[in-house]
Amino acid sequence: MKELLLKNKIIVVTGGNGFLGKHLVAELKKEEVKEIIIPSSKDYDLRRPDVCARLFKNTDVVIHLAANVGGIGYNQEHPAELFYDNILMGVHAMHEAWKAGVQKFVALGTICAYPKFTPVPFKEKDIWNGYPEETNAPYGLAKKMLLVQSAAYRKQYGFNAIFLLPTNLYGPGDKFDPKVSHVIPALIKKFCDAKSTNVSEVDIWGTGTPTREFLYVEDAAKGIVLATKKYNKANPVNLGSNLEISIGELARLIAKLVDFQGEIIFDHTKPDGQPKRKIDSRLAEREFGFKSTVDFNVGLKKTIEWYMGIKNAQ
Repeated sequence: MKELLLKNKIIVVTGGNGFLGKHLVAELKKEEVKEIIIPSSKDYDLRRPDVCARLFKNTDVVIHLAANVGGIGYNQEHPAELFYDNILMGVHAMHEAWKAGVQKFVALGTICAYPKFTPVPFKEKDIWNGYPEETNAPYGLAKKMLLVQSAAYRKQYGFNAIFLLPTNLYGPGDKFDPKVSHVIPALIKKFCDAKSTNVSEVDIWGTGTPTREFLYVEDAAKGIVLATKKYNKANPVNLGSNLEISIGELARLIAKLVDFQGEIIFDHTKPDGQPKRKIDSRLAEREFGFKSTVDFNVGLKKTIEWYMGIKNAQ
């Protein structure tokens, strides 16, 4: 299948007002598309098939980012909502896109879809070899059904749906609300706030030993656009950075970057989440030429600067 030219295309980006969505929309504008439609959750409840059907009329490409998502605490408190909302949004979005004759559907999965104990680095072939980490399994499995659906619709209907698995994202515009934030924005907020209020210690959930991989959000947006143009197969594809760092190392690095001089205390009564999380990104490079370019320290500094700018403006 030839490369999909995005020039003059009408593209719907669900979740386009979100953290990743805003960066993706900026990247898509470079392709000289005809129109980018960004449905708001207030006006478009994607859990309803009639809403999806109305949204996807006369659309060339759908990039489905929309999700109900949060960190470990949010996953523990809202497992049913996370399963229900995400599975319904995915099922109806893809089905109605197919019915509407959309040329291509790009589904964004989650690294949480991988089994809890997956050989590191995670390879796409291992995605079905076990159950996800329990604290985020409802969310991870709901998103993983997009992979099943995309393969089924490709086989029966010849529908060009692809499934991408970005690793943990970070960068300017991330969610810093402790109720829903992931680890990097949560740590940045904790250390910045502790420094500004002269607090002498910061508590971190868990033991600090689990490892994670992080991908700068602008790199992720570029990877999604490359895949939208060039990738047309049923197999899932990881998007990552090839960086692996423990939560403890990450906490100490952020503390250093914000010049927090106090003590870091790890709360062993809180869950760690998945023990290790690093993916193999070679397939993305082979299939559509994606490789992350933003250095982790540079990305962290930009994220901290963005947060401090917002904080100082309040």
